[in-house]
Amino acid sequence: MFEIKNIDGCAKSGIFKTVHGDIKTPVFMNVGTAAAIKGAVSTVDLKNINTQVELSNTYHLHVRPGDKIVKEMGGLHKFMNWDRPILTDSGGFQVFSLAKLRKIKEEGVYFNSHVDGRKIFMGPEESMQIQSNLASTIAMAFDECPSSMADREYVKKSVDRTTRWLIRCKNEIERLNSLEDTINKNQMLFGINQGAIFDDIRIEHAKEISDLNLDGYAIGGLAVGESHEEMYHVIEKVVPYLPSNKPVYLMGVGTPSNILEAVERGVDFFDCVYPSRNGRHGHVYTNHGKLNLLNKKYELDQRPIEEGCGCEACTHFTRGYIRHLLKAKEMLGMRLCVLHNLYFYNNMMEEIRQAIDNNEFAAYKKRKIDGFNAGE
Repeated sequence: MFEIKNIDGCAKSGIFKTVHGDIKTPVFMNVGTAAAIKGAVSTVDLKNINTQVELSNTYHLHVRPGDKIVKEMGGLHKFMNWDRPILTDSGGFQVFSLAKLRKIKEEGVYFNSHVDGRKIFMGPEESMQIQSNLASTIAMAFDECPSSMADREYVKKSVDRTTRWLIRCKNEIERLNSLEDTINKNQMLFGINQGAIFDDIRIEHAKEISDLNLDGYAIGGLAVGESHEEMYHVIEKVVPYLPSNKPVYLMGVGTPSNILEAVERGVDFFDCVYPSRNGRHGHVYTNHGKLNLLNKKYELDQRPIEEGCGCEACTHFTRGYIRHLLKAKEMLGMRLCVLHNLYFYNNMMEEIRQAIDNNEFAAYKKRKIDGFNAGE
């Protein structure tokens, strides 16, 4: 399923084969939490900006419209008109970050919906059932995401429970994939490595979950309060203990510089809300750093967001016009900024793959980060 094309240091380029098409790695997955990219960006737009994988969220789609409704509509691909791979996050992170009232037990988690307050239970089996109803390409295992600041004793107990939950996820997805009415009988499962910033807990957990021979492996519980240096350290420690023939996914990360650093350490999959969230607030990424188009200095600026960029915003509109749209609170301004940012990320990943294939990744990374730091 995962064919490695070239290795340049620890960075690697590859092709991950799925029932919904091949994924060229390293890849950035565009985040459409509730089956849509925030910022009025459609799946037609996603194809136009060369998106390979769309990511949606189990928890949010379970709460609204309901995963059973999505199944009745033919599954997530048909529901949102997207014929390329989809990864669904298990909902675990949202349960622990959004639910104000929750109770963790061995069977799963009891909590209140952040939308209407109704009581919900989610455990490994429920998460797999919801994701099976959504019929995503890749399902994520249900885990607990302890704070990176949590004490060692709590983290160890949490990770042990996450391992037990992962085994239950594996058994349940195998059962679901065998059912006649399952839409995607080839749904894959990625396990998640946890352990906060404790090297030994992380490494031991990586060894344990590697033995389960899953389709891929994620590093979770990072970018949640620890420093960038701590995050990079954890990646360096964990990746060597994950299977070299399976993709590694760093969850929820990050900035363009974060991605370059993680690729250098052997990571293949990424996702983050930064491009869309920042775009909705007029913050756009360029090879000369991030710009805030709301600044007055762009009022009469007739340049595109970035010279030479092939996105819809840059090929048709000026910084001054987009700034006007943002100031006037016209949705088009938000949409153009989100489109640009997603294009920038997707294009950067293409450049990364080419650099690895040409054994030039170190030079490419330095050139890119130097540009980010130099500014306009």
